[in-house]
Amino acid sequence: MPNALLPRHPVPALNVPLVNGGRFVLGAAPGERFDLIVFYRGLHCPICAKYLLELERLAPEFHARGVQVLAVSSDEEARGKDMSVKVNASGVRFAYGLSLKSARQWGLYISASRGKTSIGIEEPALFSEPGVFLVRPDGTLYYGAVQTMPFARPQFQDLLGAIDFAISKDYPARGEYTGEV
Repeated sequence: MPNALLPRHPVPALNVPLVNGGRFVLGAAPGERFDLIVFYRGLHCPICAKYLLELERLAPEFHARGVQVLAVSSDEEARGKDMSVKVNASGVRFAYGLSLKSARQWGLYISASRGKTSIGIEEPALFSEPGVFLVRPDGTLYYGAVQTMPFARPQFQDLLGAIDFAISKDYPARGEYTGEV
């Protein structure tokens, strides 16, 4: 069972190789306001490709708000590069090689392969399901959404509106209460 991350608390470490060289180390050079971390299933997922195309289209809007954007999967390097090419990435940095242990620390669900997908690409033996996180420059969780399936993900246009609201109202992260209920 995945771990539940708590808003206003530190997120797990994230240190992954980038498809264009170098590494993304969460917290080493944070975005001005947030890091948007988008965990995707992998090259085999046609819904991920469509989702990441929208993220790439809106990347300048995120950057204008002081948000740096990363898409990451547990795919190997070649598949990570192929997804980056598929979405013609320039505003979104793509990383690969997310360990399943790290995926679990982030609260992501893990699925086992069911063979080839509808686009004829073999699923990895094990891979993580989607997750979207906004992390503050201090390394604490602001927003998080995880899913058990590729369907009905948070929409990036909605997330931009939420970021605008959070910035204009200095709105705090919510969901941090852990006391008795």
